[in-house]
Amino acid sequence: MAALLWLLVALFILGAAIGAYALLAPRRSVPALPAPAPEPAPEPLRLSTSEWTSEAGHEFAGLSESARCDLIFAVAALEDERSHRLLAHALDDPADPVALAAAHALARNGHREDVVDYARTHPGVRADTLERTLSLLD
Repeated sequence: MAALLWLLVALFILGAAIGAYALLAPRRSVPALPAPAPEPAPEPLRLSTSEWTSEAGHEFAGLSESARCDLIFAVAALEDERSHRLLAHALDDPADPVALAAAHALARNGHREDVVDYARTHPGVRADTLERTLSLLD
């Protein structure tokens, strides 16, 4: 039994010595990485949009197509005269989904005659597509 006790004491001392070495041993130095170069400021988004978003405010002038659609539906909830003008003006947006969103918002707010007037004054494929799609949505 005494031999077993001495063996356990020796293992404890060996473990303590290894632990002390792990804590006190000199560390290998890691070379510092160079700092990354600062990225240039991104260019503002340039889209071929009409200027209808400028009526909503300067910060909306460079919106993406999906953001303009979101703006259309947000403005449609306001139902005031300025919002109505903005929606009617958005029918001229070069992106078909944005124009369709504006037409749908106008029709939903009871201004379907504005979409019909737009289609009459701007005949073509786009006006026909707007009218057909709106008739499907109704």
